[in-house]
Amino acid sequence: MSTVQAHSLANEVRSPSAMPSFPLNQWYVAGLAWELKDKPVGRTLLNKPIVLFRSADGQPAALEDRCCHRALPLSHGTLEEGGVRCGYHGLLFDSAGLCIEVPGQTRIPGKAKIPTYHVRERDQILWIWFGSSEHSEPTCEPPAYEFHSNGEYLFEGDVYHYDAPYQLIHDNLLDLSHLGYVHLRTIGGNASIHMNAQMRVESDDTSVRVIRHMPDSVPPPTYTAAYPFEGRVDRWQEIEFRVSHLRIWTGAIDAGTDSLENPARGGFHMRGFHGVTPETETTSHYFWTMATNPKSNASEVKAKVVEQTALTFDEDKVVIEAQYKNMVTFGPQPMVDIHVDVGANRARKIIEQLRQASC
Repeated sequence: MSTVQAHSLANEVRSPSAMPSFPLNQWYVAGLAWELKDKPVGRTLLNKPIVLFRSADGQPAALEDRCCHRALPLSHGTLEEGGVRCGYHGLLFDSAGLCIEVPGQTRIPGKAKIPTYHVRERDQILWIWFGSSEHSEPTCEPPAYEFHSNGEYLFEGDVYHYDAPYQLIHDNLLDLSHLGYVHLRTIGGNASIHMNAQMRVESDDTSVRVIRHMPDSVPPPTYTAAYPFEGRVDRWQEIEFRVSHLRIWTGAIDAGTDSLENPARGGFHMRGFHGVTPETETTSHYFWTMATNPKSNASEVKAKVVEQTALTFDEDKVVIEAQYKNMVTFGPQPMVDIHVDVGANRARKIIEQLRQASC
């Protein structure tokens, strides 16, 4: 195991009081667009308690989740046309963090303001900027995710909370060989085929791409329930990692009907978006969506795919949280690498390099 990986794994079993070490100057996922309705949403991201809400014009806003009067979380308050009203003494704050009303008095104290965060909504994903002191303003726009908005796919998603560090979720998503053991009832399939899949890994300074091909396979239960395959299939898994999120394109075509190198290939598609945002050093938020391309019975197939996806993520959550609990129990221990760990190991190196660069 590399020195960087050993350092990262050791950090995961540190005391929660240890200093945070997350890469900055990044857009992280703060939520999914449909979460912002008629109530403020409180969420801790990168150790920062934040309240999310929509302004009167429908734009998302993000403030520090603390009233400057008596420190009640603003997420305990209510939403009004002007902004968020504190649930203790009723101070009203707009989306710029300025107090615009103090019940019972006309003068508003000049210091009555709340720190704000840059937040953007794009393709129904809410992004929040965490910058260093040198880059408090965003240096770029948040990523696009066209599969939510191009009309070719149907999708849904959800939010999970993990009692485990965020890099363990990265590890899980970058290594889909576990499908044959953890997800037998849904997207799994033959474990031997998964472990022996043709695999190549590409990477640069900010990303990792893992491509796995499983030609002439038996389609797993989720696939046969969603698509009219004729028999055996050629199956693929393409994973793209960045610090704040992963894109995973999986699917299959009838065996021998097209090339798995063809980016326009047809067949059954599952395009997963995975926003992985640390809450603290030892807990995480996982924002996921699954988009698919039903050939018929669109609503029924989408519901089936989303249901099966949720079942797989339930299974992953059990494994990852049990894994971390055991890591805490045993303390820092050396870990043996095998061939399926290449992508995850490269991702950990990227995170460490970006963390050091943003200190």
